[in-house]
Amino acid sequence: MSGPLRERDGVRELLAAGTERARAGSGGAVLLQGATGTGRTSVLEDAVRDAAGRGLRVLRVRCSPEDTGVPFAAVLQLLGPVTDFTDLAPDPDDRGSAARLWRLLYAYAAQGPLLLAVDDVHLADAPSRRWLREAVRRIDRLPVLLVAGERNQYDIDPGRAGLAQSLPPSLVRTHTIAPLGDTAAAELVRAAYPAAGPDWTAECVRAGAGSPLLLHALLDDLGGTRTDGPAPDGPPPLPDTCAALYPGSYPAAVAWWLDCAGGATAEVARCLAALEEAWPQETPVPTQARGTRGTRDTRGTRGTRDARDTRETRHRRTGGDAADPVGPDVARALAEAAGADPARVAGWLTAMTRIGILRPDPAGRPRFAHRLLRDAVLSGWPTARREAAHRVAAEALLRRGERVEAVAAHLLRAPGVGLPWALRVLRDAATVAVHDARPGDAARYLRRALDEPLSDDRRQQLLTELGSLEYASADGAVAIARLAEAQHLRATPRDRVRAAVALGTALVGRGEVTTALEVLRRTEGSLDGHPGLTRTVQTATVLLSDADLATRQETYRRLSESGRHAPELVGTASRALLVRYEATAGLLSAGEAMTRVRALLAEPSDPLAEPFLLGTAAAVAEWADELDEAERLVDRGLAGQHPALLHPMEHALLNTRADIAAARGDVARLIAVRGDGAAIAARAHSGPSNRDAHVLMALVHTGRSEEAGRLAEAFDLSRAPESWELNRFLYARGVQRLAAGDPAGALHDFLECGRRQTAREVLSPVVTPWRSAVAQCRLALGGGQEALALATEELRLARVWNTPRTVGRALRVLGTATGGRRGLHLAEEAVDTLRDAPADAGMELVEALLAHGRQLLAAGERGRARERLREAADLAERKGGLRLLALAEKALREGGSRAPTTVRTGSGALTASERRIVELAAAGRTNTEIAGLLHLARRTVETHLTSAYRKLGIRGRAELPAALERPRSPAST
Repeated sequence: MSGPLRERDGVRELLAAGTERARAGSGGAVLLQGATGTGRTSVLEDAVRDAAGRGLRVLRVRCSPEDTGVPFAAVLQLLGPVTDFTDLAPDPDDRGSAARLWRLLYAYAAQGPLLLAVDDVHLADAPSRRWLREAVRRIDRLPVLLVAGERNQYDIDPGRAGLAQSLPPSLVRTHTIAPLGDTAAAELVRAAYPAAGPDWTAECVRAGAGSPLLLHALLDDLGGTRTDGPAPDGPPPLPDTCAALYPGSYPAAVAWWLDCAGGATAEVARCLAALEEAWPQETPVPTQARGTRGTRDTRGTRGTRDARDTRETRHRRTGGDAADPVGPDVARALAEAAGADPARVAGWLTAMTRIGILRPDPAGRPRFAHRLLRDAVLSGWPTARREAAHRVAAEALLRRGERVEAVAAHLLRAPGVGLPWALRVLRDAATVAVHDARPGDAARYLRRALDEPLSDDRRQQLLTELGSLEYASADGAVAIARLAEAQHLRATPRDRVRAAVALGTALVGRGEVTTALEVLRRTEGSLDGHPGLTRTVQTATVLLSDADLATRQETYRRLSESGRHAPELVGTASRALLVRYEATAGLLSAGEAMTRVRALLAEPSDPLAEPFLLGTAAAVAEWADELDEAERLVDRGLAGQHPALLHPMEHALLNTRADIAAARGDVARLIAVRGDGAAIAARAHSGPSNRDAHVLMALVHTGRSEEAGRLAEAFDLSRAPESWELNRFLYARGVQRLAAGDPAGALHDFLECGRRQTAREVLSPVVTPWRSAVAQCRLALGGGQEALALATEELRLARVWNTPRTVGRALRVLGTATGGRRGLHLAEEAVDTLRDAPADAGMELVEALLAHGRQLLAAGERGRARERLREAADLAERKGGLRLLALAEKALREGGSRAPTTVRTGSGALTASERRIVELAAAGRTNTEIAGLLHLARRTVETHLTSAYRKLGIRGRAELPAALERPRSPAST
């Protein structure tokens, strides 16, 4: 594919002027310099056509490296077509041959104006070059224009002196042909593909790298073998590899460019392309944000550029000043990998960046302008040579103290090193990736670490960590295979337990509960003489049995018997699990449960068993409304987790953290961790999680009904595996359906949740208060007696556990189901119970206030009703409960309230509690100090401050003094 010359007006004017001078009898010389592929030959061809059109006779030659051994080969080919002179064989005397050839040219020029076109003069033999230099000195009095094209690209091996370097500037006009600017390159692309969009065009421009040669070759390949113009459906997508280009003009052009540059330069270019593969992937830049190279040309005397090639344009093109040196670290690493001179490598990097072959990334590293260019440079380079370059680069970076991940990135592309430093770097890089929450990257490092020499115990540790990370990266089948392999390697008992717990966790996650428990029992049987480790495995067995209904009942039965008859054989963590089981079965109170849990926490435990103890204690503490203590236990448990080992308690601790946020009514925090639609869809087959349930209820509370509906339907619950998390989601979906006005659908979900929970012997309403929920649905559907029976049973079970939250919720629903003066008394008792709760009752208090207000309205006590409803509205607003806020406002209107329920913004919108807290904060008190002064939990102080900031329209406590001084809005009515 070819087209008109672009950005070459300056050189065409220069050559046209030289042609006219030759026609007038005054000769001269023009030297066209430029890098490979910038179009020197095209410009020379254009000059030949123009001169022939003006009446000049043209003699031309294209020099070749094959002729360098033949004296005067270039001049002989130049003058050979002259029919008037047939005997041109030189004699052995160079001076005599030169004089004879000069006389021949002089005689030929006497017949009329003449153009001598010499392409690739840098490849001419030495006698021809000397003759041409001498000709330049003589032709000023002849009607002869000498136009020579010369490559002047910076190479690793310094080239010989150019033609014009030994001539005075007054004898030769030197013009440097600049790379093609982005604007002109885009015009070429659009000329070939008029329907091309801006992003596709910009990609082609980058792949062309300022070289007309490469750009035309690429467009040839994209056009395939067509001869009738571009395809009507628009341009084809640019591939990621040159193998997809046909017929391969682009990689052939790149290979020719490398061949012209010489072996040393080609080696450096290929090393750079290989090393670039190990660098972080560049983020694509939108078309409108990309810098563009402006229109450029070079005209006039040697080394000057067209005025349009401004410093600003160069800065946009290179990411900095074109004269700025490339980072020395990249140059040194590249020089070591290629075995080249570091100074020459640095110069080559700068030169290639200047002409557009390389472009710096945001970190300042020089990269090839496009992935296709990099791939073409690497084409045909042996894999062994590429791997060797990466190993040398890794060693060089390690010596200079680079980040371990930068070193490891090269080791990933090199075979086993066999030295201790390689394994150390890969493991350290995996640790960094794990702490940055990049399990996929960490797994890649550990997979590569397996190629290093390893003892059995070290390999077992690596396989356990790798399997855990692969499971976290959603590669379950591979993860289980790794962990199973670790099980069969020789290792310490402690490492065998870690591997067994990780494998058991992975198997349960895949629904293979029976296999998981068998793995743990086999491990338990191999731990003779290690009673602490044996108890840890027993605890893991009990915990993982929760995933299977039949196994769970049998496991807890045996554990309960052991606890009664041989308590010394049951570890502290297993006893904590018994407390949890009895709490959910409705067999003990919150106070008794916490007494037993705190006693267990005070006992010494094995470090491997401690996560089970902390996670179980945290869950019980959250149920008992000891939220601050629960949060401390969660933080302690998560801090003690090995970041690269799969453990069932990590998931349990994160679930408890979500439970704590829900108990505090922190809906914003819950919604923030929901993940996007793609993440939810990716795990839809595995069933919903406890956190999904909390997010669903948070969306309902905040009035985001459409989002809640989408999340509720995101999972096919008929295919979800049996788990307590599925039961929690069923309850949450029932809440969503009831809020959406579908009490029948909600009733189905609540009843199914209750059936499943009862089968698991989970009777207490502390986890899923399904009886109260069913009672509400029955009331909405007209089934008062059934509702009353369920609410009564719920209150009985709630009083067994006996926390304000569970009792208050049960009282509220029973009061609504009972009605009349008795129901009004129960509703008021619910409000008082929740208001006196040691922990923030959150949305439960809002619902109790709302229920009491409605019943007061029904009883005709409108004044008290409005008081309750305004309090409910205020608390709902502070908690972000927009759905309950709307219900409270609706009830207020039904009760005859005409004024707005609350002032939504300004200092007048602050409640009494919020005002006390913000005044102390404005005075410089810390949250901990405020909590102590007002006898509140620190989390309560933080919640009030967040609400106050929103109402005051500020972002932090530094703005509080000024905000409090503003005039107050009218008070609420």
